[in-house]
Formats: sequence, structure tokens, C-alpha cells
Amino acid sequence: MDLDTVRTFVAVADAGQFQEAAAELAVTQQAVSKRIAVLERGVGVRLFTRTARGAELTIDGQAFLPHARELLRVADRAVASVRVGRRPLRVDVLASRGAASGLMRAFHHAHPGTELDVVWLLDMERAVAAVRSGEIDASFRAVGVPGRPLPEDIDSVRVLDEPLQLLTGPAHALADARSVPLARLAGHRIWMPGIVPGSEWAAYYDDLVAEFGLTIEATGPNFGSDALLDTVAGTPALATFMGEHTRLVWPAGHGLRRIPVTDPEPVYPHSLLWHRDNPHPALTALRVHLAALPDRLDAPATWTPSWVLPARDRGNRDGRPPEAGLPASQ
Repeated sequence: MDLDTVRTFVAVADAGQFQEAAAELAVTQQAVSKRIAVLERGVGVRLFTRTARGAELTIDGQAFLPHARELLRVADRAVASVRVGRRPLRVDVLASRGAASGLMRAFHHAHPGTELDVVWLLDMERAVAAVRSGEIDASFRAVGVPGRPLPEDIDSVRVLDEPLQLLTGPAHALADARSVPLARLAGHRIWMPGIVPGSEWAAYYDDLVAEFGLTIEATGPNFGSDALLDTVAGTPALATFMGEHTRLVWPAGHGLRRIPVTDPEPVYPHSLLWHRDNPHPALTALRVHLAALPDRLDAPATWTPSWVLPARDRGNRDGRPPEAGLPASQ
């Protein structure tokens, strides 16, 4: 059913005259007459009776009127749901307990009036496709994975370098260390069953292993973070890596230790990805918020893989377009 004809029907019913309805709709009276005729043919009944005073609803027209009003209300709500600034900002944070989730919680606290939909998309290609299609407005990812360049219509910016920490149980050989040099971890078994082959974090740890001679085991089923913590707490030979901003709670009896890693400090690069033509005002607000984070990107004595794009375009994290001559994606 053509909504223009329904809207014209309601206008005539409210005005009681074809001429007044035409003036309200900014069309000719002839156009109003044609629309009503099309609608009446479509529903198979007469909706108006012409009188000396104008147009009166028939019994069928009276029955149709409340449904016509509801059709228009539903249509208006549908348009409003996707109108820029009217729908929630949809952001992929990869995991509910990770650093990106914490960044979005801080943004929500700073902008409580901004409606948000937070989603978790495991696969990077799926996330990029969702950004390009408009299914989501932004995604937090590590950018620059070898062989997987971003499409030209996707922009990105580094927002957080998250230090990795060593997590051990109380009986591990390094449990009492205040910090541990990265090279000293060679020969220790680091168990990370959640690494997904082909993911950006798999590429990150592959490079970490290759450069520093570490032993990272991704064997065994991944039963989630609780099972990982239970195993590390009770197995002196195993440790695991955990992001500094990862929020986990474990029983006090586990005695787990989070130990800073140094010389160099491995950091995981979190970037925000978005479509360069996305006009959602809350996306700009999010970029401005992230721009105000303390700047520790590419800090001295830190390590990231060689494929991670440098965070040199810091002046454009406020939502402004990049300066001429600089690449849009960082």
C-alpha cells in the first residue's frame, strides 16, 4: 500500500475538503483526487462521499481511518529508527571483559544520554564487513595484520596500547617477581587456549613468539576465562598473558599474580575502525572522547609487531579529517 495515498486520505479526512488537503500536502487538488481514487481501487470500497460542504467519510472510510493513522505512525517510527542521531550507536568491542569494553563503558559514563548498542564480533573480516554495510558503526581491532589491508572506505585510528601482563599461580617460578623481562619468559610454558588461528591476536602472538623465542601453547579446548584461571592457579608449570585492562574476578584462594612484563613491554594495539561516510553524530563524539585518552602510544621501551601501523596521526583523533598528505587510516 502506497503511504502517500494513505497520508492523503488522512489529510482529506481531517480537513473535510479535497482543496484544503491539497494545500496542506502542497500538491494540486487533482493530485489529491487521483490518490484517493487509487486508494479506493486498492481497498475495493468507497472511502469518501462528496457533498456540498466537501468530503465526508463513508462507513468504510470511518472504519479505515484509525488503521490508516496507525500505518503512518508505524512508518514514521521506522524512519526515525534509522535517521542519523535517532538510533543507538552500534559498536563492536570483541569481548565483554576486554579493554575495548572498558573504553565504551567510560564513554557511556561520560555521555549518559547517548544510546548505545554494544556487540561482540569475533572475526575481523566479519567486523569490517559489518562496518562497511552499516550494520555497526565502529569496531575495535588491531590494524595492519599482514595480508589483510583495510578497504579504502574504512578509516581507523590507534586509541590504546594495552600492556600485556603475565598471570601465574602462587607456585609458579616467577610468582614472586615484581616484574619480569620479556626475554626471561623464554623456556616458560604460556598457555592460551583461546587463540583463534587467522585472527589478529593470533598474528600478534606469532610475532611475539618469533622475536623473543617464547613458548605459547594454544592446545586443549577453550572452556573460557574461568577454566583458564582455575588451571593456571593450580598448575605451577603454566602461566598466561592477560591485558592490563582485562576485567576478571577470581576466588581469593587462587592466589593468582599479575606481573608486569618489561624490557621491552609488549603492548597490544587497539584501534577504532569506522566507515568514512558514516554521519552518526555519536560516532564523532566517541572519537573525540577517545582522543582525550592519555597518550602512551608507541611509548619508549614498548613492543608491537612490525605490521602495526604507527600512531603518528595524533592530531586527527578529535574527529577532524586528516591533514593533506597524511593517510586517512592509522
